[in-house]
Amino acid sequence: EPDNLLVSLDLKTGRVITLAQGSDFYAAPRLSPDGQYLAWFSWEHPHMPWDSSQLWLAEISDNGDLVNSRCLAGQDLLESIHEPKWGPDGNLYFASDRSGWWNLYRYHRGEVQALYPMAAEFAYPHWVFGLSTYTFVDADTILCTYSQDGYWHLALLDQRHRLLTALQTTDSNFASLDCNSQTLVCIASSPTTPARVMAYDLLSQVWQVLRHSSDMVLAPAYLSIPQTIRFATGDNQIAYAWYYPPQNQDYQAPAGERPPLLVKSHGGPTAQASNALNLRVQYWTSRGFAYLDVNYGGSTGYGRAYRQRLEGQWGRVDVEDCVSAAQYLVAQGWVDGQKLAISGSSAGGYTTLAALTFHNTFKAGASYYGVSDLEALAQDTHKFESRYLDRLVGPYPQAIDRYRQRSPIYALDRLHCPVIFFQGLEDQIVPPNQAEAMVAALREKGIPVAYVPFAEEQHGFRSAANIKRALEGEFYFYSRIFGFTPAETLAPVEIVNLEQAVEPTDGPFSYTRSRPDALRPRPEPEYVNGDRGENADKGA
Repeated sequence: EPDNLLVSLDLKTGRVITLAQGSDFYAAPRLSPDGQYLAWFSWEHPHMPWDSSQLWLAEISDNGDLVNSRCLAGQDLLESIHEPKWGPDGNLYFASDRSGWWNLYRYHRGEVQALYPMAAEFAYPHWVFGLSTYTFVDADTILCTYSQDGYWHLALLDQRHRLLTALQTTDSNFASLDCNSQTLVCIASSPTTPARVMAYDLLSQVWQVLRHSSDMVLAPAYLSIPQTIRFATGDNQIAYAWYYPPQNQDYQAPAGERPPLLVKSHGGPTAQASNALNLRVQYWTSRGFAYLDVNYGGSTGYGRAYRQRLEGQWGRVDVEDCVSAAQYLVAQGWVDGQKLAISGSSAGGYTTLAALTFHNTFKAGASYYGVSDLEALAQDTHKFESRYLDRLVGPYPQAIDRYRQRSPIYALDRLHCPVIFFQGLEDQIVPPNQAEAMVAALREKGIPVAYVPFAEEQHGFRSAANIKRALEGEFYFYSRIFGFTPAETLAPVEIVNLEQAVEPTDGPFSYTRSRPDALRPRPEPEYVNGDRGENADKGA
């Protein structure tokens, strides 16, 4: 493994001077305003920074060395530290989940003080450097963002009076906060607006858009607005998801017909499904699918205990929560229980393949460069995640039996469900042979299967043409498996063993054109499976 060091760089000579070493990882070195102290945080294998990390403080000697280094937080390894920052008052601030939630703290006169204890998350996982979920307006006021039940809020924290005041905004996701005494800037988004750089005048309380991430203008009547749902799952637990009902102003489902459901298992797996506008989600809901983005146990945003539900249980808790989520919607009568699909990429692809292999709830699925062999993933990955599975599955190779028991590639005899695979042929994180082994097994068993490789793609698709091809290919696959005719013309995907697919017992799924004078479908609708007449160019 490469060594990680904390160093200083002499700008005149280019000489690199080691300040600290010995830890597996270092992050966020922060120099105090007076130049006398340096703060940083570190963590050790097999932990990830959101599992266990330590906050350090050291004095800077006259010759630039660090002296009197001491650990301020995280000594007992049961605490996750994020975003150390020096405030205008000269105190050191940081986020910690010592209470079970990532709250804000400060180190003041030799002790750590909680600023505003709350059952909410004021930070998110440290997957990358340079995160900023809080910043300073002045010595007494902190501008911060926090999450409760999946919703993010923007607020001003008055330290002196211990008062948290939410700012009025239509957005629900915030990142990269920065400000001075007059103006806040951040990246913001909502369920109906894509990400954009925003400025907020703290005096006039007026928002201004500085830059859009997209120039696309979307009619609200085509957008599905997510609602958060809570549902019962294994071990008497409660899990969460974002539910998107079908929505398209030009089409209406036939009376009594329930929509098919696409369940999304997010990646990470220590990540979080967001309610921010996602055009890939809207692609499905505008075409008659209900969509469920599951924050299964292990997801962030719901406290430390919720994240820890996945410790040693990856491939079980996440899968069970996705299954329970789909079953909950069926029980509510919101979706068709015979048309349930699940899709995911990378770690989410693993959850997808495990759900299809070890359960019989879903009738079809799509794996985007998904992990099918946990052992192969543990043997070959980069340093940051090289011990990640120790906590998610178990120490390797001591727990090799558990790795194989939870790997779909070792349980191909239990997979009896149509699957489409999308794979980059240059992927070094999840090599193509994992997908190809699954495809070969399904082909031999006579199960409908499709394989769409992309020659120049790696782990995650970058080409717009390939992204479009994959999305439309997945839709085409479900149309053939579930027996409905898309309103648009799609490039076909070769599906082996398609003659083995069983048509739904309640007939094909279809949508009919809706008119102002006929909001319900006619007994003999004029348009079936979408309008192919003069208004065929309209739609999401």
